[in-house]
Amino acid sequence: MSLKAYQTTQKANESTSQTEYRLFADVRRALMDSQSLSKLDAKLHEALHWNRQLWSTLATDCAVEGNRLPKQLRASIISISIWVGKYSSQVARGEEDLKALIDINKNIMEGLSAQARNNVAEATGSNAVTGKDYSV
Repeated sequence: MSLKAYQTTQKANESTSQTEYRLFADVRRALMDSQSLSKLDAKLHEALHWNRQLWSTLATDCAVEGNRLPKQLRASIISISIWVGKYSSQVARGEEDLKALIDINKNIMEGLSAQARNNVAEATGSNAVTGKDYSV
């Protein structure tokens, strides 16, 4: 099986949380790779744009009627998206660095990872922290 076919199969079998985690990881990696670049470098602006798109998409999804996330979580995601847009502009002008954007994406990735562990634990009846099986 070719690498491309494997990646396509992997993506088709991912849960929503896994897809979100992978996307955040890819965007975070692009931001990290751009840390030492000039504020005029196109790669920096591409990474910033990709990150803005990610957060804008999340905010739009949170604003859609019928979104099942808790209202407070949706509001927080929308607020972070607004902040990401403003802060990204400051980075593009050379007024701020990328660290805060990288950190916020890392924090989201950690939350998605914990959510995935909890989902597996619920499905298997084990404790996500200890890995012990408590099913009957």
